[in-house]
Amino acid sequence: MLSSDFRSSYSSNNNAAYLDCNGANRISLFFSRRKTISTDQLQRLQTPSKKRIGPLSFNSLILLILLEINDLCVCSNLVMNSFKSLKNRLGIFAPMAKISIDLNSGTVQKESAVIGIDLGTTNSLIASIDSVSRQPYCITKNADSIVPSTIYFGDDEIIVGKEAQHRLIDDPKNTLYSVKRLMGKSYQEINSHGNALNYQIIDNEDKLVQVRVNNRFYTPIELSSFILKELKKIGTNQLKKDIQKVVITVPAYFDDSQRQATRDAGKLAGLDVLRIINEPTAASLAYGLGIDKDQSKIVAVYDLGGGTFDISILNIQQGVFEVLSTNGDTYLGGDDFDQAIVNHWEKLHSLSNLSDNDKQLLRITAEKAKKELSSKQIYSHTISIDSQNITLSLNRDQLNEILNPIIDRTINICSNALKDAGISSSEIQEVVLVGGSTRTPAVKDSVQHIFSDAKINDQINPDEVVALGAAIEADILAGNRTDLLLLDVTPLSLGIETVGGLMDVLIPRNNKIPTQLKKEYTTSVDGQVNLAINVYQGEREMVADNRKIGEFILKDIPSMPAGIPKIELTFLLNADGILQVSAKELRSGISQQVTLKPQYGITDQKIKDMLQESLNFAESDMDRRSIAEATTEAEQLIYATQKFIRDNNELLTPKNIIQLEKSIKSINQSIESKDKNTISAEIEKLNNYTKPFAEKVMDLKISKALSGKKIE
Repeated sequence: MLSSDFRSSYSSNNNAAYLDCNGANRISLFFSRRKTISTDQLQRLQTPSKKRIGPLSFNSLILLILLEINDLCVCSNLVMNSFKSLKNRLGIFAPMAKISIDLNSGTVQKESAVIGIDLGTTNSLIASIDSVSRQPYCITKNADSIVPSTIYFGDDEIIVGKEAQHRLIDDPKNTLYSVKRLMGKSYQEINSHGNALNYQIIDNEDKLVQVRVNNRFYTPIELSSFILKELKKIGTNQLKKDIQKVVITVPAYFDDSQRQATRDAGKLAGLDVLRIINEPTAASLAYGLGIDKDQSKIVAVYDLGGGTFDISILNIQQGVFEVLSTNGDTYLGGDDFDQAIVNHWEKLHSLSNLSDNDKQLLRITAEKAKKELSSKQIYSHTISIDSQNITLSLNRDQLNEILNPIIDRTINICSNALKDAGISSSEIQEVVLVGGSTRTPAVKDSVQHIFSDAKINDQINPDEVVALGAAIEADILAGNRTDLLLLDVTPLSLGIETVGGLMDVLIPRNNKIPTQLKKEYTTSVDGQVNLAINVYQGEREMVADNRKIGEFILKDIPSMPAGIPKIELTFLLNADGILQVSAKELRSGISQQVTLKPQYGITDQKIKDMLQESLNFAESDMDRRSIAEATTEAEQLIYATQKFIRDNNELLTPKNIIQLEKSIKSINQSIESKDKNTISAEIEKLNNYTKPFAEKVMDLKISKALSGKKIE
């Protein structure tokens, strides 16, 4: 069969070039049936209908096609003479490049590439692997690798990047920034953080928020897709390759909803998202950690970006990246630094009731001050606000005082991550700094203080390091590297609700992902044909104290007595941290599967509270769980006893029935007492009393089953 890759070896020139699409189709058909070709046949393949496509004639293209057929039996003098002429005319025998041609359309197809994307709050980047050196590099536009995550909505166009950034002051209502902070969030969650964004955010009830621009409404997913489309366009133009398959990074503390929203944004941008990986893990890949197979070390990745903060503790051995713990805050970053500086100036200069334009001017000036004070001691700039000129000044010491409360929040998170990993700060051998906000001297000083024995590594541009790591992961997924393996973790436990409102955990917190766990359950009621499966996320013993992330119903279970159905529940948490739940009744084969997509995520404070509460209320939670389990057992025993009385009345005396009803009443009273020991004692009494009856019924059933049978 004809290969779709043709070899070409021409240099740039002005020679006419044509391709006959109809002829190409006939060539494909012809070669699929025969392996030999004559002069007449070759000539008949050519037609006068030609289309201009490039610097090769159709005759020459046929020759190149013939060169691809290794088992060509006959090559006519015409072919050989034409090839010699072509060689002399174009200087063939230079190294050949490959092109791909669609034989149905006759079009030259672009080679595809797998690339890495850092979809950031402030800036976004795209990176690839150099085909010669095999090293990652950021793809640039106009010599700049950074694409500001800013979107401008004009009258008839949508602009992304630096040009959009320039519209922030003169047209703030139509210029959006920091949309990553809205991903997977509800309106209440955004407002709880004191929304300081200049654009209008709409409450969409219990669904994702929307942003209103020019009387149109956009979700954060749609807005992020515009940024991804721009990155795709830059990559396609620079690489001259079609870009479809990508790896996108997210903060390590992004929950299921935020990860799914990121994947959906990629899909909306026409991208096939192969993997969602955590930013700290990507950064460690970019630093080449783990390349030395004889090297073993524990590394902390401190990632402070424009809108999010993450800390991950990794154990790297023989090329395996094992995440020991992760912690963070998806509403903590450089934007908060800027806002703190703005608040300082507003208070100092008594600025209030500012217009949207002035607010943006003040915010952008604060960002400039923050950046300049990373290398200078004093910043001063005069701007015009509210029809008056105001000189805004700030020195390094003042900046440190303003930022320290925010930086301290990151240090507390680092301490929690160390506790989760079960190690001390002295065991950390290296700290990798990621994110533009780590350029701030006060940040570096604080990190060095908590990790005093570790080497602080910031050799790679902190703005580019995550994208570079994403490119390496893309290279791994493309099959070009097998020397590295990533083992990430899930930040919160995942489980289901069982009888009594108990949380039964299937995937514990900080469990390695991807992972799959299975567990068997059964029904609690006779003849139950539908089973509601409620999935929760959290660390408490009772589901009422955790967060429900989804539910589905296993339908059409064959009617059976309680306890007989065998229902296998499977939790599959993929490498992106997205949960898929399936349930199967093993006796009948009835199954149901669902990928859980919560409409908005857990707030960062809620995650912290859930973890802290699991510790603070550990003892009381266990007591509540014990009572719930005892109550469930008692209720099931009451149900079974009442059913036994109905089905086996002829075996019981009136005295037996009175005693059983009395025992049932005692158990109900013990349940109301909410005392585990009392409930357990009444359960034991009833079990002891009914044991002879159960044995008698068993004997009768065995006798009936063996009646008329001969045992050899």
